[in-house]
Amino acid sequence: MTFKKKDTDIVCVSAARTPFGRFGGSMRDVDIYDLGAVAMKNAMERIKLDPGLIDEVWWGNGDTTNTKDPYTPVVARQTMLKAGIPPEKPSIAFDQACVSGMNAAFYGKRSIETGEASIVMTGGSTSFSTVPFLLRGIRWEGKRHSSFLVEDPIIPLGYKDYAPVAVDSGNVALEYDVSREEQDAFALASHKNYGAAWNRGFFKNEMVPYTLQRKDGKGKVLSEKMLDIDEQYRPDITMEGLAKLKPIFGNPTCTAGNAPGMNDGAAAQIITTRKTAEEKGWEILYTIVAMSTIALQPRIMPVSPAFAIRKCLDLSGLHIEDMTFVEINEAFACVPLVSSKLLSNPRFLSSPFWDMVKEASAGTITGSEGVRYRELKGKLNVNGSAIAAGHANTASGARIMMTAAYNLKEHGGGYAACAICGGLTQGSGCIIHVG
Repeated sequence: MTFKKKDTDIVCVSAARTPFGRFGGSMRDVDIYDLGAVAMKNAMERIKLDPGLIDEVWWGNGDTTNTKDPYTPVVARQTMLKAGIPPEKPSIAFDQACVSGMNAAFYGKRSIETGEASIVMTGGSTSFSTVPFLLRGIRWEGKRHSSFLVEDPIIPLGYKDYAPVAVDSGNVALEYDVSREEQDAFALASHKNYGAAWNRGFFKNEMVPYTLQRKDGKGKVLSEKMLDIDEQYRPDITMEGLAKLKPIFGNPTCTAGNAPGMNDGAAAQIITTRKTAEEKGWEILYTIVAMSTIALQPRIMPVSPAFAIRKCLDLSGLHIEDMTFVEINEAFACVPLVSSKLLSNPRFLSSPFWDMVKEASAGTITGSEGVRYRELKGKLNVNGSAIAAGHANTASGARIMMTAAYNLKEHGGGYAACAICGGLTQGSGCIIHVG
């Protein structure tokens, strides 16, 4: 389908991210406000944008326990102020788990379309390494020092009133006939593809090296280190090594090897209209063709990216075959694989959307094997994804959008479908165009 440009198109004019640090790695002491501010500054500096031209900030942040001010920390506001955006500018930090970084663009796009804003900063930041331990139930109860129960809020990663997300995902993988071996092979490919992309300099497009400083007690800088690669990446990974890992939390297929880590990082994107971009003389990185946000039954998280992409296809009139590349976040290896099976199923793509929602909720919809599935996998996450790059949860949705855009640019343009799942089966999707 020929892409027709309009003045009112919503476009991205700048996209940048930090490297993603490993849990307890190089970025473990970086404050969440500082982390996000770095990404915002880098995005503005790339196009020499006066911070005063930003009209709104939409910022994903899924955790406030690790902030200096855990009670109403207004993460977006403190982050934008550190980035140099004027205090008169409104901002919102919101939690939609892993879909937050992409949905920040979704909501920013709405603001522009309704005339509330012209230029919007979007993105998100996550720092697992700075999450503190918790002491619950002692405010109103007198307890002896020895009776304190210290809780780690991120082990197991999930929700107290539901099964851990790894358990649900591992079970859904088997329902869609995605084996442990296929997931391990996909994880291996993620690292190999990431390594090849990094070696050719691909990630220099989106990743701005981060300078880490070691200081003494008086604030004097003792040494500096430049981080220019995602710390999750493991160049020595093998199928044999992956096969030795046991599934986590008793699920049947998901392991620490075919899942991403708990990572630290931030990603920022600046969006506006095509007309504004051309008036300012900014190069357009990509055009947003369609965006969606969806939610389904809590236990079937791996299917949500497929539904988010399906909704974008409906909105745009495009077909999955029109996509040059597909980016689906590797929350676990089974997520892009299950979603790809659905997107390879002609009935899933052609039946009324809400009929498919009902079938997914009832557990009756199935994926498809064969040529279409293999062809789609050939377009999927060709530079690696979260298993290798890391999953800084509320930044990841923005990361996969910019990765897809720079990948399209490298290959002469076209369409890309991007999607990400979020806790308790939320989903966010988009179709972007470069060229």
